[in-house]
Amino acid sequence: MEKYLTEYYEQAGERARLGVEPLPLNAEFTKQLCELCKNPPVGSESELLHLLKDRINPGVDESSAIKAEFLYDIATGKTVSPVVDKTLAVKLLGTMKGGFNVGYLIKLLEDKSMAAEAETALEHTLLIYNAFDEIAALADKGNTFALNLIKKWADATWFTSKESFPSKVTLTVFKVAGETNTDDFSPAPDAWSRPDIPLHALAMYKMSRDDLKADVEGVKGPVSTIEALKSKGFPLIFVGDVVGTGSSRKSAANSLLWHIGHDIEGVPNKRAGGVVVGGKIAPIFYNTLEDSGALPLEADVSRLNRGDVVDLNVYDGTITNHQTGEVLCSFSLKTPTLLDEVRAGGRIPLIIGKDLTDRARAYLKLGPTDVFAKASEVKASGGFTRAQKIVGRACGVEGIRPGQYCQPVITTVGSQDTTGPMTRDELVDLACLKFTAPMVMQSFCHTAAYPKSVDVKTHSTLPKFIHSRGGVALNPGDGVIHTWLNRMCLPDTVGTGGDSHTRMPLGISFAAGSGLVAFAAATGIMPLDMPESVLVRFKGKRKAGITLRDLVHAIPYFAIKKGLLTVEKKGKKNVFSGKIIEIEGLENLSVEHAFELADASAERSAAACAIKLSQSSVEKYLKSNIALLRKMAEDGYESKDALLKRADAMQKWLENPSLIEADKDCSYAEVLEIDLDEIKEPILCAPNDPDDARLLSEVANTKIDEVFIGSCMTNIGHYRAAAEIFRDLKSEAKVRLWMAPPTRMDRQELSDEGLLSILGKAGARIEIPGCSLCMGNQARVADNATVISTSTRNFPNRLGNGANVFLGSAELASVTAKLGRLPSVEEYFDNTRCLDGKEDSIYSLLDFSKSE
Repeated sequence: MEKYLTEYYEQAGERARLGVEPLPLNAEFTKQLCELCKNPPVGSESELLHLLKDRINPGVDESSAIKAEFLYDIATGKTVSPVVDKTLAVKLLGTMKGGFNVGYLIKLLEDKSMAAEAETALEHTLLIYNAFDEIAALADKGNTFALNLIKKWADATWFTSKESFPSKVTLTVFKVAGETNTDDFSPAPDAWSRPDIPLHALAMYKMSRDDLKADVEGVKGPVSTIEALKSKGFPLIFVGDVVGTGSSRKSAANSLLWHIGHDIEGVPNKRAGGVVVGGKIAPIFYNTLEDSGALPLEADVSRLNRGDVVDLNVYDGTITNHQTGEVLCSFSLKTPTLLDEVRAGGRIPLIIGKDLTDRARAYLKLGPTDVFAKASEVKASGGFTRAQKIVGRACGVEGIRPGQYCQPVITTVGSQDTTGPMTRDELVDLACLKFTAPMVMQSFCHTAAYPKSVDVKTHSTLPKFIHSRGGVALNPGDGVIHTWLNRMCLPDTVGTGGDSHTRMPLGISFAAGSGLVAFAAATGIMPLDMPESVLVRFKGKRKAGITLRDLVHAIPYFAIKKGLLTVEKKGKKNVFSGKIIEIEGLENLSVEHAFELADASAERSAAACAIKLSQSSVEKYLKSNIALLRKMAEDGYESKDALLKRADAMQKWLENPSLIEADKDCSYAEVLEIDLDEIKEPILCAPNDPDDARLLSEVANTKIDEVFIGSCMTNIGHYRAAAEIFRDLKSEAKVRLWMAPPTRMDRQELSDEGLLSILGKAGARIEIPGCSLCMGNQARVADNATVISTSTRNFPNRLGNGANVFLGSAELASVTAKLGRLPSVEEYFDNTRCLDGKEDSIYSLLDFSKSE
């Protein structure tokens, strides 16, 4: 037993028994380590240096502040250590990425004895931010080390010193057939462990599949299989037919890269790199792999089999059999900059580094560098779509063409609680102490109802972290992030969020993994390869009893009929994948109702959604939201300044309202026209695929065990409709009935209107406002239950182990709860006739401006 850092090694031993790396040293352990380094126990020097060098988080973590100060004291002679001399101390400061180390290194530029070492250390430190001005000021005063440093940044030596991608890499294939969604990589019930990457990675594929068996069913994934593949002596290449559908969670990429990537110097318990090949890679997951320094490739994977040893010939665009040289598949790089991203350690480091190089060249009055690969030039004629013009405005130009790289200004950023701790860690890594994006909102909707001890800790610590950087934190129990975040938005602006359902109906939003969300919050911009747009145009008149949710499902239903979408995973066709869905023909919807359509674009694997709405709808929504924001500030929500500034920005828009319109001569990748007159019955999505749209008549009379009415796809009107349908019930519903209003305000309104009593008599289990069953990380339905849910998606095992989940409207779910089975079409209309003539009152939305 070690005779120092006893508690740390006890924890490390516990984790070793689980088969995972020790946790990074926290602030207290780092203090102890620094004291030990001053007078180390005999024979401990090597181990202490390893801990100091490799086991402390970089950036602006509490432990990194202690480490940076200790190393600076050694570099200046204030402290002496037999473990670390002055030169090594400065070198180690240079591996801390940015944040607390930067100020110390700048001071050392003025110390002639250590300035050369400080220059070298800063050469590869990209997270400089405004400290660049301090270094430039030193150069102006004649500090040659500062000037040399700026010259090195201008020459991009931070990039050119890294090895370029090899022409040939030998790899062992780890293939998982069919579709792998982000729940498979990062199971929702294990969301609590997501920030702990090596621990969370054990849960990857913990539910066995036909071609892949878990080590411990439902607990530990196929680690033994992965290790057996690694024993061939080569890194792994992950291969799948459809890869990364579902949510935006970076934890999915983190888990995969833990098994196939490489360690990052100076960053404990996190890996980068790796190669992922998919017949189709979901767009958000593709972007997250880019951000993580991995190489994502799309190719025909039919001839790649698990256990094959192959050569990746990246410049030839082929994957070949390692022994015979036979070409197994071909590919092309999605963008010319992709290999630069891998070389730099990820898309985000590349963007930050290129910006630093540009600043240095501007200071030296030099022209653009030719070191980096150039983004593709896009030449096109004709007008711009709404989405292209919205993004264009955020970039200061008229419009952005599909395929064009850009960096739009981000005005609204959302973070929810199962990704929030990872976003926090990414912000620490980015050395962010102040948000640049004007509205950054953190919710606690995924863990409020049934918090684990780790969640309770997050509830108490994360708000302060967000407040201190100028963001807004909701309270546990306030409700779903999207319902709140949508109310924070400005028209015709660009937003993002750490949840695939960040699909704001005002303007446009591009959901992202936690790393990119942190980058957008910290810098106020995000990288974007502008997607193509698919126009969905509704025409005709919606029939009585046909709900907005039916229109949501009409999009995949009619796409399948037109041959634009297939349900089969092998060779899957999906016209929406990676594209922006632009919707017209429903202009008079309220903004809140429009979110149902925007929200479900995530299930289409679309990059984003833009909905054309009337100016009066937008004005009404903003007036309500201004009142809400000011009431939040009055009630003590922080940051008060961010809330009031956003309310003022909304008011300013109202003083001169104007909405972006598509140009008449714009073009789309595809146009899908949906005639509302042809929708004569409800449309569901069948188990267990949100693309598998079916008419009610095709699945009628299916026995249902449980019903869930909740998630971001619902609003107050859905619960009023349910109460009306249940009003004549003489006994409880014939199923297990769950309900979760989206916000505390919706729940309060249900109480004020006396509807909770009706829902309660129907047997409804009313959950705390939030996500509830939707994500499956809190309460879950019974194993193997058949369910109808208003939630967003229905992937296998999401709501419960072995559950078969239909997706449908709240109205259909309510009728099903009464009958204990999916109704016939006639039964559905009979049971919803009670809503006829009451639509205006039932579906009216909360208007906070009326309560002023």
